[in-house]
Amino acid sequence: MAETVVTRWKCVCAYDGTDFSGWQSQPGKDAIQDSIEARLGVIFGQPIRIHGSGRTDAGVHARGQVFHFDAAWRHGPAKLHAAMRVTLPRSIQIRRVRAVPEAFHARYGAKGKIYHYHLVMGDADPFRRRTTWTIERSKPLDVEAMVVAAAALRGTHDFAGFAAFNGTERETTVRELRRLDLKRRGRHLRWEFEADGFLYKMVRSLMGALVAVGEGKLTLDDINRILTNPLRTAKVPPAPPQGLFLERVFY
Repeated sequence: MAETVVTRWKCVCAYDGTDFSGWQSQPGKDAIQDSIEARLGVIFGQPIRIHGSGRTDAGVHARGQVFHFDAAWRHGPAKLHAAMRVTLPRSIQIRRVRAVPEAFHARYGAKGKIYHYHLVMGDADPFRRRTTWTIERSKPLDVEAMVVAAAALRGTHDFAGFAAFNGTERETTVRELRRLDLKRRGRHLRWEFEADGFLYKMVRSLMGALVAVGEGKLTLDDINRILTNPLRTAKVPPAPPQGLFLERVFY
């Protein structure tokens, strides 16, 4: 019998990140990556390392996280998909599986990403509290001012002032924020972010800045100053993780 050829598999998954330490495996932590790799280890009878399009923080969710791995499998993508879904935590779902060329890389091949951030002005119902930022305050947010600030943030900028760093960062901090739009339904605000790439905690920092504008704590001039003098400042607290969703990765 001919030996089964090792294939690169591209997978798309969704997850509720509430009870996980984030996407990326860390010693002593419970990451989404750990759960998926544990299931693959059972399927293939050996350790399988997966490579994600990027990390998401503890409490952050995804509808379209992409990862790849290499393994020999002779039964086709449909049966691999079915096998991967068995015994995974109910908060993780493998949505699609397909074979791709060896040159594909989930992280380095990404051309852009879309994130959504959900917030509710006022008291949210109990079924949304795990997936929204609930802002309860006597005075409503100035949503019009937030929209104006969002327009200033769109485009190509050095976003170092809207990111967090864990030590020395070698990559450029310039990004093209292609879209930052608001979809509103009553008290529920959904902010949509699309860029060629995002820095660590960039979306949460941008969202935190927009809310600060809506609260009157930051002005449009402050936003422009941070863009032109991109230094991290305490004036830009990151939004909490639970409202953030990785929606899609482009290749």
